[in-house]
Amino acid sequence: MKKITSSQITPESYYLNRRKIIKATLAALIIAKSNSLFAFHNTDSKIKNLKLDSQDSLNTYEEITNYNNYYEFGVGKSDPSLNSSQFKSHPWTVNISGLVKKPGIISLEDILKGLIIEDRIYRLRCVEGWSMVIPWQGFPLSQLINKAQPLSDAKYIQFETVFRPEEMSGQRKLFNQYRGILPWPYVEGLRMDEAMNPLTILSTGMYGHNLLNQNGAPFRLVVPWKYGFKSIKSIVGIRFVNKEPKTTWSEVNPQEYGFYSNVNPNVDHPRWSQATERRIGEFQRRQTLMFNGYAEEVSDLYKDMDLIKYY
Repeated sequence: MKKITSSQITPESYYLNRRKIIKATLAALIIAKSNSLFAFHNTDSKIKNLKLDSQDSLNTYEEITNYNNYYEFGVGKSDPSLNSSQFKSHPWTVNISGLVKKPGIISLEDILKGLIIEDRIYRLRCVEGWSMVIPWQGFPLSQLINKAQPLSDAKYIQFETVFRPEEMSGQRKLFNQYRGILPWPYVEGLRMDEAMNPLTILSTGMYGHNLLNQNGAPFRLVVPWKYGFKSIKSIVGIRFVNKEPKTTWSEVNPQEYGFYSNVNPNVDHPRWSQATERRIGEFQRRQTLMFNGYAEEVSDLYKDMDLIKYY
């Protein structure tokens, strides 16, 4: 597949001017929420030199921070940006438990010690049919897994989002099957080989800034070949288990949301087609790619599986 740089897609003068505006308007917010250990302010040239497919261009910082699914702050796309200002993302600890040699509660600072934060441009495909292209900063999940030293019978990982109803207004609404509010805390899971895949990252920032609250601060999972709800936000728990773990959406509505939730244009959602998508910022729909365009990297994980049965 032919690759071109993002500077060839977005004119350099426009990109740099946009970055200046972002820095000026958000400087106070970024400084207030940042800690030196989390502030990965990469240079413009570093982001510009990342690779994009010829049919892709980066979504703007404004788009990816104001159009979000994060039900803990509300079900509307603008609710997370409007309702998350009181959320405290620092200090932060993660409870690593289950089938590992090194369980315990560890600070995010200690998790990041010795790790190299990388730049990754990934497509994000939402199960609702919209998509984005985002320049993330983060580190491979495999590095944290190796630190925890899982036992040989650890076959899956379950992740858990923080539960703070006093700071997350959506969590103050209890689960009701008719209203559709989710049971809290939100949980997700991966098979171990999915978690160890080099594409799977834990993100601490995007566009050279720390994650904002509406995007899952201070760190979140990013699994680019799966629908967006698999990329759980604001993680406080990581459990290593030997059986397929419970995940929120597959528990609430298993007919519509399977455990794997790989992007697959051939498997429709019961209420709509998944064959096409709308990239935020575009009007014309585009064809959805198998595994969100990452088939070369991940298809071997599922070579012996019926992807219609295991959706």
